[in-house]
Amino acid sequence: MRSPEIPHRLGWLNYWSDAAARAIGFPDPARDAELLSRARRTATGGWVVRLTDEPLDLDNPAHLHALKRAYESFPEIGGRSVL
Repeated sequence: MRSPEIPHRLGWLNYWSDAAARAIGFPDPARDAELLSRARRTATGGWVVRLTDEPLDLDNPAHLHALKRAYESFPEIGGRSVL
């Protein structure tokens, strides 16, 4: 991992500290509009972000698509960034 702030993986419910959010570039209003509809800011500047409205079900194609889209949006998560 390039930085200890960057999350190792995504889940259905994610907490990103202010430092983590800055490290992955969240939020970008243009890119993250859908995620922002299911996100809330914490009192300390972090974010709680749900990838889908219901708990993640990898047998549900819409949920799998949401997870893949999130990984594509944040290549730093999981150490997949080419930078």
